[in-house]
Amino acid sequence: MENPDNHKGYSSLVWGLTASDTPGGYRAHEPRRDNGTITPSAALSAMPYIPEESIATLKHFYYELGDKLWGEFGFRDAFNLDKNWFAESYLAIDQGPIVCMIENYRTGLCWKMFMSNPEIPVMLKKIGWKND
Repeated sequence: MENPDNHKGYSSLVWGLTASDTPGGYRAHEPRRDNGTITPSAALSAMPYIPEESIATLKHFYYELGDKLWGEFGFRDAFNLDKNWFAESYLAIDQGPIVCMIENYRTGLCWKMFMSNPEIPVMLKKIGWKND
């Protein structure tokens, strides 16, 4: 939200830093190495944690940027409004978390499946995990 480098378009609806394609190739993005590239999987994979923000961003990406950002396999990997660049790629390492985390938000299926493994409760108890 601070956007110290004044990248074009950043807002409460345009956010998401993680590794992705960029205009210059694949690279990791984080606040200290932010070149203006937004990765939809970062915002959409946060859905179980901040659903209102993620859903609002999903709608903005789809309805406002969809003609450039949405394709036959869903959201393209990344975009950079400073350079008016939209990736042509769909990377599985970024697409997979979107699907899993939306489903986890909707039904908790991923978490329930993970927790159904008999070794997980034993391990959590050994490390002192406490459920809220």
